[in-house]
Amino acid sequence: MNKNKGFTLIELMIVVAIVGILAGIAWPSYLEHVRTSNRADAQGALMGLAQAIEQHYTENGTYTGADVAGVPSIFPSEAPLDSSNKTYNLTITATDDSYTLTATPKNAQQGNGKLELFSSGRRTWDRDNDDAIASPGDECWSKTCS
Repeated sequence: MNKNKGFTLIELMIVVAIVGILAGIAWPSYLEHVRTSNRADAQGALMGLAQAIEQHYTENGTYTGADVAGVPSIFPSEAPLDSSNKTYNLTITATDDSYTLTATPKNAQQGNGKLELFSSGRRTWDRDNDDAIASPGDECWSKTCS
């Protein structure tokens, strides 16, 4: 008796179909996880930049000049800070007594909505990327805000 060893074409097609279904489910979830992680990196960068601006205020008695001195001299101008794949541009808008920090998405993160941190502590995230902050949903950095 000659026993054939191996897989039949049907068995192979079933395995390929199962792998395809699992990949179809896992890939979007993975991409969302990457976007969420990049957003968290940008939020951390904004908080670090806020500390640098507060130090500028302590040394100079004003927030003015923090944006003129430029983000690079105070803090990196892109996030994440420790990666070559930058997904956010960081900018400062400062007056004598207030500032606004903005993280604008770019590259793979584009379309995810900008993040802002104000000197008052207010945080916004333009979730739907329509350049408008719709209260109360966009008035925090978490997806669980309502």
